Amino acid sequence: MNRFKYYALVMATTCLMGVAFPVGKMGLAYAPPFLLMAVRFLLAGGALALFAARKGTGGIRGERRWLKAAVIGLLQSAGVMGCAYYSMHWISSGESAILTSAAPLLVIVLGSLLNGAAYRSRQWLGVAVGFAGVALTFGFHVGFVPGTYIGFAGAVCFAFATLLVNRWGAGFDSTVLAAYQMLFGGVFLLLLSFLTEPLRFALSISSVVVLLWLAIMCSIVQFTLWFYLLRHSDPGKTSVFLFLVPVFGVLSSWLLLGEKVGGAVAAGAALICFGIYLVNGGQRRRQPAGLQAG
Repeated sequence: MNRFKYYALVMATTCLMGVAFPVGKMGLAYAPPFLLMAVRFLLAGGALALFAARKGTGGIRGERRWLKAAVIGLLQSAGVMGCAYYSMHWISSGESAILTSAAPLLVIVLGSLLNGAAYRSRQWLGVAVGFAGVALTFGFHVGFVPGTYIGFAGAVCFAFATLLVNRWGAGFDSTVLAAYQMLFGGVFLLLLSFLTEPLRFALSISSVVVLLWLAIMCSIVQFTLWFYLLRHSDPGKTSVFLFLVPVFGVLSSWLLLGEKVGGAVAAGAALICFGIYLVNGGQRRRQPAGLQAG
C-alpha cells in the first residue's frame, strides 16, 4: 500500500469513528438510544453476515465460539455504544467521544492487572496523562453527572472487549466475528429497549438518513476500512492514529450540532490524545484494537 493511500484511509476511518458521536446524538431526536443502536447493529450485522456467506467465509461453528462472539458483542456493540449514546442525555457528544476514546488507556491498566503484561514507563506515563485529561474535561468542566459514569462504563467495556478480541480473535474470520458480534449486541440492545424505553421511531427522511449513515458508513464501511488497514500495515503503528478519534468527535460535534468547545474540553482532549499516543507509541508488541470505536 502506498503512503498516500495509507494516510487517506487512516484519516477516513478515524473521521468516521468520530463523526458517529454527533450523528448518533442527532438520531436521539427520532428514537431512544438503545432502540437506535439496536436497529443500527442489526442492519449492519445482518448485511455483513450476508456478505460473509456470499464470499464463502461461512458462519461460526461450535458452541464455545458462539459464546465468545456473544460476549464480545455484549461488550463491544451493546456496552460501548449503548453507554456512549445513553450518556448523551447528560453530556455532549464531543465529551462522550473523548471519554469513550480513553479506552486504550484502560487496556494498559487491565492488561497489567489481569494478564500480567509488562509495559514500559512511557506507557504508564501515557496512562497518567490520559486520565489527567479525563479528570480535566469532566471534573472541572461539567462535573460528575450521571452521563460521566455511564460514558466511563462504556470505555471500560471497550477495554475488556479489546483484550478479549486480542485473545480470541485469531480463531475467527474478521468479517464473520464483526458481523455476529454486532448481531448479538443488537439483539441485547433491543431487549434492553423493550424493558426500559418507549418503543418509538419517528419515521422521516432525516431519521432514515441518520440510521443509514450509522449502519453503513459508521459500522460497515468503518469496520471494513479499519481491518483492511490492520491487515496491510503494522497494527501497532496504525493503532497510534486512534488518538484522532476524539479530535474528530469534538470538531464534528461543533460543526454538526453547534456544541461549544470550551477551554477545559480542548485541553482535556489534547491530554487524552497525547496519553494515547504515548501508550500506543511505546508498545513492545502488537495489540490489536477493538472491532469498532464508533
